[in-house]
This record gives sequence, structure tokens and C-alpha cells, in this order.
Amino acid sequence: MVQPKSSIVINVEVGEVRVAIIEKGILSELLVERKRERSPVGNIYLGKVTRVLPGMQAAFVDIGLERAAFLHVEDVVPQGDFEKILSGIDDEAEESNEVHSILRAEKNRLSRKTPIKEVLKEGQVILVQVSKGPISTKGARVTSHTSLTGRFVVYMPTIDHIGVSKRIGEKERKRLREAVETLKPPQGGIIVRTIAQGLTRGDLKADIGYLVRTWESILERQKTVKQVPALLYEELDLVLRVARDFFTDEVSKVFIDDADEYGRLVEFVEKFMPSRVRDIELYQGSEPIFDEFGIEDEIKRLLARKVPLPSGGYLIIDQAEALTAIDVNTGRFTGKGRSVEETILQTNLEAAKEISYQLRLRNIGGLIVLDFIDMENPAHREQVYQTLVEHLKADKTKTTVVRISELGLVEMTRRRTRESLNRLLYEPCFYCDGTGLLRSKATLGHEILRKIKREKDSLPGFKIVVNAHPAVIDVLQREEKDALQQASARYARQIVLNPRRDYHLEQYDVGSG
Repeated sequence: MVQPKSSIVINVEVGEVRVAIIEKGILSELLVERKRERSPVGNIYLGKVTRVLPGMQAAFVDIGLERAAFLHVEDVVPQGDFEKILSGIDDEAEESNEVHSILRAEKNRLSRKTPIKEVLKEGQVILVQVSKGPISTKGARVTSHTSLTGRFVVYMPTIDHIGVSKRIGEKERKRLREAVETLKPPQGGIIVRTIAQGLTRGDLKADIGYLVRTWESILERQKTVKQVPALLYEELDLVLRVARDFFTDEVSKVFIDDADEYGRLVEFVEKFMPSRVRDIELYQGSEPIFDEFGIEDEIKRLLARKVPLPSGGYLIIDQAEALTAIDVNTGRFTGKGRSVEETILQTNLEAAKEISYQLRLRNIGGLIVLDFIDMENPAHREQVYQTLVEHLKADKTKTTVVRISELGLVEMTRRRTRESLNRLLYEPCFYCDGTGLLRSKATLGHEILRKIKREKDSLPGFKIVVNAHPAVIDVLQREEKDALQQASARYARQIVLNPRRDYHLEQYDVGSG
């Protein structure tokens, strides 16, 4: 099958959906959603405040997930204002300039200095939306300032604001802003998404109307809730979310391998972009779809710690709890007769491009430290920095980058709303506890000798039998042969070594013969 340069490939399996975003023939993003572990980001809940923490200016809210959600004071809508927002659907008088002024961003956003106990109390029922999913041992982060994402716009019921994506050109931004100003509902604000470029006023009106009706249905559902916490609105699943957020004019085709999901996808696309329905294709080949498109092989290489660069240099990517460190090395690249400065510059420029790609592909978020090769020339440092910033523009996720220091380090952040692919597809090794290190075979050999010393008096008989991995046994028989013989003579016992292939390298036991 001939694959377009830019396409979306969707693999639907029992309990899991995987989506590959292909840009210019290269895998740029891999999204995974498991039914059992579906992300709550975007979901709206009616929750209950379980703890108020004045020292952190925050509260914990029970929304029905495994761990309580975290709500900071800046993300709280003042209760009096929120009650007016909730009642606005039934009272035409509330859809007036009074409510309009209540929702202004400057007045409606609480200051981080506002005492949390003045706006929240334990046991209080509050409507919140998940803005950041549970990551590692942390619970979800939530906000009272809800937002609903449509195909072309984002509707914010609690904030009076009009915005247009900065990725859109100045002239088109002005046109879209003028169009939205006439369409904005009396309650709430609108942000126009990048994908809305070139749209007519009618397209925008339909999208805004759909989101306003969705918000009204959420408020109606809130009134009928009998038990808190309760889910009031669930974000689209991965298949439909990808169609909404990624199926742009740059994408030629969408391939999907499940007939039922294909039907849902076509029905969804018909509502928002009927002209693109013909670009959705049901894959019916005999090979698994990711094998057919060569994506499965890419996934196997996806999370390698060492990433090669075109010239022969390489990156080392280490993801820890606090931050991700990326080290740049020249490797076997010698510059082919160029100066040292030129060799370093070329390697760093390649690294800047590859780093921006890897961050997006692996969905690495949080604090990131980039260790470029030291550059003495300030112009070279600026060139590498600008290259990094330019390539990060292709990333839909917000990034903040600090200029390269004299040590060649770049500190940056990338907004994190869900687990990285590394943590989603892998789990820490229970032998090494995620350190990536095992005790050496010599260390294990001496541990065994110490164990024999401690337990010899409790072991009956003349023989002491050691069961261990063959590699550890080999070290005791060869490199530590003298130590083994001295132990045998000192304790007046015969030490029998029994290699066990079914043992892990660090596993061993000592018993009597």
C-alpha cells in the first residue's frame, strides 16, 4: 500500500487504541489510549473538597479517581460568581452585561495571595475540569475555569475573553477576531484555534453553537446529580479526538483497521468536515496495519536511550523523576578535515533538530536540561539556540526555552498533561528499582561467601550447597577461586556450586548438602 507523506494511521485492538501521526513520511507522534487507563484530561466532574491546605494555597478534591485531585487557589471560580454562572441558563436576566462583566478575566481570576479558606471549605461541592492527568504518584490537577474544545474554537464559559491562535498570520487573525466578536455568546469567551484559518463566519457559528449547547447540557446534568463525585462530561476518546485535533488540510489520509470505529469516525467527520469523509479509508489488509506501514519497527526503536545523529554523533536521553537530561556527543564524527569549532557546531545543530523531534515523539514534559557540546563562539551558541526554537514551533505543546549558557546547557520546560510514552509503555525494573544497574558478578560472589559465614553454624552436614546464576558460579570458580578455597578451609566445609539457569543474575541461596 502506498502511504501519503502526511497521514494518520489508527490501530484498534481489544482494550487499546494506538494512533501514529505521520508527517512527511516520518513518525512524528505516537498516541496510546487503553480503555482501562483512559486519561481523564478534559473531563468535567462534580467533586467534593476533602482537604483545604492553607500552607499550599490549594485543596484536594475527590472526583472519583484513585487519588484526590489538586486544585490551586488561582484555578478557583469565586463561589458567588459561579452560582450566577450555573443559574444563567434558566434566568434570562443573568445573560446581561452584569454577568458579562463578572466573567472578565481580570476580575474573575483569583490572586494566588487570596487565602484559600476564604473561597473553599471541606465538604463543599464544586464543578471542576481535569487540566492535567495523574502522573507517576501525583493525582490529577483540576480547575474551576472549564473549557470545551471544538473543531475550530475553544469555548470558556467562566472567562470573558476573545483570542486567536498566534500561529495564524496577523491579517487573518484580525479577520477572525472581528468575526468572533459578532458571534461570541453573552456568557463566556472564545479562543480561535489554528485550524480555523480561512473559515467562513458560518463555520465558526456552527462550532460555537455546538459548544454552547454542550455546556448547557452539562449544567442540566449537574442539577440531576444524586451522588457526588459524578462525571458530568467526558472528553472524546482517542479516535474522535485525533480527528478533531490532527485531521488538518496537511493530512492527506486517515487509515483505520476496525469497521465499527471506521463507522463512528465517518459519522463524526461528516458533522464537522463532510468534504474530508472520502479521505478516511478502512484498512482491510492481511498484515496488521502498523506492520504494513512499518510503524511497529519504528516503535521498537522509539524509546532507545541512545539516539544516533546523521553525522555520526548521538544523543543520550535519561528520563528521571525530577527532570529529563539530554546529552549531546560527537561520537565517531570527526568533521572530515573541518575545524573543531565547525565539527561541534554541526553536531549541535543536528542535535537541536533531533531533540525537538524526540520531545514530541516521546511526549517528554516537565523540566528538561539539554547538554550541548561546549561552544566558545557566541555566534555559534545563538545559531544552535535559534535552530532549537525554530523546530520547537512544530510542537503543539507549549514549550519555554532559556538561552544557552556558557557551559552549553539549555534549561527548558514542556507542558505535561499526560504520561510520557516511556512511562506508559515501560515500567521500572523490579530487580534494579529503575536504576538501570545490577550488582556485579564479583560483588554477588563475595555476598555469597559472607552469607556462608553467617549461616554455616545453622547448616547441618559437611556440605554447603550454593545455588546461583551460572555467570556468578563461573566467577566463583575462576576469578574468586582462591577466596572460595580459603573459605572452605576456614569453615572446614565442602562448598558445592550449583549453577541454576532459571535464576536471575542477582538471585542465590545457600543450603546444606
